[in-house]
Amino acid sequence: MNNDNINKALPILKKHVKSLNAPWLENMVNQDRRKRDPFKVLISCILSLRTQDKTTGIASERLFKLASDAETMSKLPVNTIQNAIYPVGFYNVKAKRIRELCRTLIDNFNSKVPGDLDELLKLKGVGRKTANLVLTLGYKNPGICVDTHVHRITNRWGYVKTKTPEQTEYALRKKLPRKYWLEINGLLVAFGQGVCRPISPLCSKCSIEKFCDKAGVKTRR
Repeated sequence: MNNDNINKALPILKKHVKSLNAPWLENMVNQDRRKRDPFKVLISCILSLRTQDKTTGIASERLFKLASDAETMSKLPVNTIQNAIYPVGFYNVKAKRIRELCRTLIDNFNSKVPGDLDELLKLKGVGRKTANLVLTLGYKNPGICVDTHVHRITNRWGYVKTKTPEQTEYALRKKLPRKYWLEINGLLVAFGQGVCRPISPLCSKCSIEKFCDKAGVKTRR
């Protein structure tokens, strides 16, 4: 797949994805795009690591009912945070990290989540995936969030040839038209969960199958 095909395929995919389940974080932001909240995006991203989307959403909502900003959340006892976010993966570790993160935001960033990639990456526990999601969903700033779905699917298309999500991010930054940067993650997470699955993808139900190289696909339906 080349850029000519990307420009043909992604508008089709956007229509297709409307019939699929969007990631919880996308839905949260979409509820009111005028009130984007980088803090909630950041905390939800941390909770989402090694955790199913539905569990992340329920845990995030419970936690945000207790505290929705860094100052308030920093005052919550760790065990209160643990109880609110259970059963997300590694909830004990994440509860402590969230408290530490809130203190860092208060002490070093005037209680605000930074809107710069390099500054975000200085925060303990924040990797490139989380940092880019904060930029794109929290601030609507240019960024490309590459998770397992984006990495797998763009390689399956033959659009990039990379071995790690980080390599994929850098490759997409060089190649992917900038107008798709903000939306590529949300599109491919929904598409990857619903159609272009890791094992035996549903190629017969894929609206952009003709554009795909199917690189590495051994069995499909």
